[in-house]
Amino acid sequence: MVADRTIATVAAVMVSASFPFYLYGAWIMIDRESEHVTWEILTRHLKFIFPGLVLTTVPVATWMVPRLFGQLEGLAMLHAFLGLQAYALLGFGLTGIVRIFQVKRSADLYDVSDPDVNLNDLHENMSAWRGRLRIGVFGYVILWMLAYAVGVYRFTLLY
Repeated sequence: MVADRTIATVAAVMVSASFPFYLYGAWIMIDRESEHVTWEILTRHLKFIFPGLVLTTVPVATWMVPRLFGQLEGLAMLHAFLGLQAYALLGFGLTGIVRIFQVKRSADLYDVSDPDVNLNDLHENMSAWRGRLRIGVFGYVILWMLAYAVGVYRFTLLY
């Protein structure tokens, strides 16, 4: 059987490897040449964010969550609380992106690729949905970093 230390190290490496994906995905959205986000920019951004989410979620779902109930102590609970709140905010942000994708489908932008379409011109509520997405994403990243810091601290204490 594989030792907990080995699995913890693999989990820590996977979660650590997700951070550059998040940073580059954020940089894509911040460092855009135009004043509006096009579908090309958005899909490029998502191509980097998705692997970051996978690298974080796989260790959380397969190793951290199943072990949580056997570790009901201070730092483990803080780590779990911060992580749960991060995923809750991610879920909130995803409610915005779902609506954005629905509008894209109704505007037939899946078949007609126009990279210069301004997202806010597609629907009257688009700015609210994009705001929801921003709140969810920024909240996720901030809480992810806090959970990561607690997790690294726990890792150094335990292993």
